[in-house]
Amino acid sequence: MISLRQLFLLNNAQTSSTPRLLEIERAEGIYLFGPSGKAYMDLVSGFAVSNVGHCHPAVVKAVKDQAERYMHVAVYGEYVQSPQVLYAEKLISVLPAALNSVYFVNSGAEATEGALKLAKRFTGRSKIVSCYQAYHGSTHGALSVMGNEYYKQAYRPLLPNVHFIHFNESADLDLIDHDTACVIVESIQGEAGVRVPENAYMQALRKRCDETGALLIMDEIQTGFGRTGKLFAFEHFGIHPDILLLAKGIGGGMPIGAFIASREIMDCLKDNPILGHITTFGGHPVSCAAGLATLNTILEENMVAEVGKKEALFRTLLSKPPIREVRGMGLMLCIQIDTFAQVEAVSKKCLEEGIIVDWFLHCDTALRIAPPLTITEPEIREACRIITETVAAIV
Repeated sequence: MISLRQLFLLNNAQTSSTPRLLEIERAEGIYLFGPSGKAYMDLVSGFAVSNVGHCHPAVVKAVKDQAERYMHVAVYGEYVQSPQVLYAEKLISVLPAALNSVYFVNSGAEATEGALKLAKRFTGRSKIVSCYQAYHGSTHGALSVMGNEYYKQAYRPLLPNVHFIHFNESADLDLIDHDTACVIVESIQGEAGVRVPENAYMQALRKRCDETGALLIMDEIQTGFGRTGKLFAFEHFGIHPDILLLAKGIGGGMPIGAFIASREIMDCLKDNPILGHITTFGGHPVSCAAGLATLNTILEENMVAEVGKKEALFRTLLSKPPIREVRGMGLMLCIQIDTFAQVEAVSKKCLEEGIIVDWFLHCDTALRIAPPLTITEPEIREACRIITETVAAIV
């Protein structure tokens, strides 16, 4: 009989020639379970998605309850659907007053697409500024603002008039001028290997956008919903964006994204032309119900309060040779070693030991650590023991 893995390779489109082929039977908390019952500690949270853990009971209940009422009923923006309305209201309540209009979409890449269109439409300008080593998604517009030519060269031509600056280098901010529609930037660069900017740089970036009339788009697709020790990472820097991008962790495991701006900015999508941005499944009611339950859970269980303490424990336990550096913020961390071959070997051995770690698109010499916010101190200690012993044996 043909196995499920063989069917996967036969019928499902592949994204690389070396998939992990880890078969998952179920998931709960910070663990994934294979068909044999073996547990794997998920230290990447499905890539910054499962901030409240896998299958959190509150999220599962919200999904079940909403699915029994209704699922898809119309394209986004036409019918009044309570999950969308209530989730938008809750999001706005925890954001700066200027971010008061939510457009729900399906994913982070679609949030990027919508935000780029919105900025060009509102400003009447076409120039876009992004950062080297940035990652904002893989669709055509999002790929255009990716800061790594390796992933782009096979798909050109892409969007014109896109320019790049070096992240965390204030001298480059002069490239932002009165022809610039927007600057799109991650609050913390994720795929570059978790690069945290200086406060002064982020404040200078905000000031330069104000001076030129360029809109500041901040990508919190990986950093949002408590991952860095605040609900949103931009709060660390004393600024806020004109347009905010959210996805991944905002759905508790269900697919959803959003771009959020002021009503003044967002309203330009309503006419000239009408339906300036369209999505059939954006803001799916089941995903919005799951998202609302996720945000409520984070707030009610005060999950963000312990993130700094957990970060400190990870840093203490991982900061030993031959690990070169532990960098990042909160539970968005990077373990720097030397080569991609080492990263592959460590990842494979950790998986055999029941620990899931991964690498970064633009920094393949480092390991990704981004567990659910619910990870406990004993779990951190056990994970770090296995990781450090594996690194010591391989590097």
